Amino acid sequence: MFKKILILLIFLFYACEQYEQDCTEIDNCNDYNLTYFDLVYPSNFPSPNIPNDNPTTFEGVNLGRHLFYDPILSSDNSVSCASCHKQEYAFGDNTQYSFGVNNSVGSRNASTIINSAFQLEYDWDGKSSSLETQAIRPIFNEIELHNNNWTEIVERIELSEFYSEMFCQAFGSTDIDSLKILNAIAQFQRTIISTNSKFDKWLRGELAFTDEEIDGFNIFSTERGDCFHCHPIGLFTDNLFHNNGLDETYTDLGRYEVTSNPLDQASFKSPTLRNIEFSSPYMHDGRFATLDEVIDFYDFGGYDSPNVDPLMKYVGQGLLLSQQEKDNLKAFLLTLSDDEFINNPDFSNPFNN
Repeated sequence: MFKKILILLIFLFYACEQYEQDCTEIDNCNDYNLTYFDLVYPSNFPSPNIPNDNPTTFEGVNLGRHLFYDPILSSDNSVSCASCHKQEYAFGDNTQYSFGVNNSVGSRNASTIINSAFQLEYDWDGKSSSLETQAIRPIFNEIELHNNNWTEIVERIELSEFYSEMFCQAFGSTDIDSLKILNAIAQFQRTIISTNSKFDKWLRGELAFTDEEIDGFNIFSTERGDCFHCHPIGLFTDNLFHNNGLDETYTDLGRYEVTSNPLDQASFKSPTLRNIEFSSPYMHDGRFATLDEVIDFYDFGGYDSPNVDPLMKYVGQGLLLSQQEKDNLKAFLLTLSDDEFINNPDFSNPFNN
């Protein structure tokens, strides 16, 4: 009997050595200590939307960051969340439609993940009501990560060499399940906050705008440019859904697919304009390759249709901006670029460190 026990202890010791884990720590997850993460944001932001049952912690954020960048979540280990949401492109993608498993192509441009903690609905059509549930769709979508069930995903993660300890640190248990996976990813996404652009520094009185940028701001924030209704100062999105006159006839019904309300046909969520310099192409279908094309479209006024938003007051008329005014408006929009955010190592791929 003693010999059997000795053999078992030796086996456990080498098992821990193999996976570079501290067995004592893993077996005592009930003693884990969480370090709570305080989100820092300016006063012109709303309060963050954080569920009581998923507080943001450094341990959860660390786990979520690894899962976000790990292709282990895809059926063939080829695609991760970060494949379509790249930091250098403001956590969007630089192509019209992103590629998923087996090089499958989507039908909407990848949304940027900026200041997600301050939103209530997600995706272009708002089909997701929380960050915790938003990730479910791409994980099981056949043209994205293309999984069949949670069992396969959990089994792949359980075979990993380091996730057991990370789940222990984040959730006090080495038991891995779908809820913990989704909660961790959501925690990481809530930390992806951009608040240090040239505009923010100007607002804080830390630097001055050029004359062109000031004129562009005045165009943006008045009826002259009519931008501020859907992109108010702060988040630079109202987090609402609008038909902005892109088409006379619709090929994508947008928000209507969620609400079945005829008034929502071809309505899409207003994207944030923060870091717009990095997030081309633009619109839900990525039809505009450049910021100049976007400005030209709104200057044109958009197309009239029964569902066009009343805020599109210049349909059939246009803004009639001069070329200098367009240039100045673009100059202001470029002040929303946050280089610190784009290069923040806390948001980067942890497997490259």
